[in-house]
Amino acid sequence: MLTAASYARRRLATAVRRRIRHWTASARALDAVIALSCFSLMLLDVPGLAAADNRLTGLTASLVLAAGAATLVVRRRLPWLPYLVALLLLSRLHELTLIQFALYSIGRYRGRAAAVLATLGYLAVAYICFSLFDPPDLQSSLSDFLSVVVPIGVLASGVGVAAYRQDLVHELAAQRAGTAALQAVQAERISVARDVHDLVGRELTVLAVRAEVLSARSRGTDRQKDFEELADTARRAHLMLNDTIVHRADERTATPGLEGLPALALESERMGSPVHLTIETAARGLSPLRQTAVYRVVQECLTNAAKHAPGELVTVTIALTGGRLRVVARNALPVSEPLTEPVSSGTGTFSMRERVSSMGGTLTAGAESGAYQVIALLPAGCIADPAPRRAPR
Repeated sequence: MLTAASYARRRLATAVRRRIRHWTASARALDAVIALSCFSLMLLDVPGLAAADNRLTGLTASLVLAAGAATLVVRRRLPWLPYLVALLLLSRLHELTLIQFALYSIGRYRGRAAAVLATLGYLAVAYICFSLFDPPDLQSSLSDFLSVVVPIGVLASGVGVAAYRQDLVHELAAQRAGTAALQAVQAERISVARDVHDLVGRELTVLAVRAEVLSARSRGTDRQKDFEELADTARRAHLMLNDTIVHRADERTATPGLEGLPALALESERMGSPVHLTIETAARGLSPLRQTAVYRVVQECLTNAAKHAPGELVTVTIALTGGRLRVVARNALPVSEPLTEPVSSGTGTFSMRERVSSMGGTLTAGAESGAYQVIALLPAGCIADPAPRRAPR
């Protein structure tokens, strides 16, 4: 049985682990680890430094190296600071460890031009120290300079520049993904606007025509003026709708509703993915705009299933639950990866979510229990009778 003390210890351990994961994933933590790593490597040189310079002891040499390594904590914002400190240590103590980290940081966070300039400066200082003013007990020579000092600087700068370019590639990929997502959202909004135009515009046209008919029938009566005003209002509303939907570039018909889903299922089966489609009878009384939303969601789900899980059965259920419309599309995850990478822009989920959220709904998508499932919940709105009875004559 879990006691209060053991439960508290478990909660504390979980909180500590979460805090550690959060801290180790941050840039500051990485910089601190790099500074400690650099200091640990420089500690190996402490005995030699204390022996070569009578002014230093093991403690003072360690403190000097610790101060130099500490500058790496600000290597992202001020990469030139550890570089200048590294040059100082190089000229006074012939310490080559810190300069490697400094040159890498300049290449990583300032680019190729800064890395080339820093490398040339490092080589100039190192050549002067190792070849012209070397104390005889260090026995440094030009060959040591060419075989050790030059490769260290060039390699550190080169790796930093390569990491800088990789960061640019990742940033560009992230920007492209964000742009694609925004374009998908915008395209879906345009599609929603077009559907609104097609559906609402049709109803306004019917209203205007009906009002004109009633106006003609009531000619000479008191109602004639009222019907004429109603017809004129409907026409002006239709013109305003046309002006508002400025993105209507083609004259395509409105998006199909639930009546178009069987054709979608047949098309998916021809692509190799069988579909089990279940539509609750009451759902057929949804408004045309909500039916277009359902159609778009199901269409994207079937497309994704054909791309990423070809041959797997797709189960689609459309039902009304507690005054809300529920659309569930589920397919088993493939046992193995497809032989060819599916052609996909990666924006289908954004489009579906935008379509659903524009109507006050929510959409969730992800893997669950060995299957990929998409659930869309929308307000049902006004439900008409799916099979209205004819009024008796």
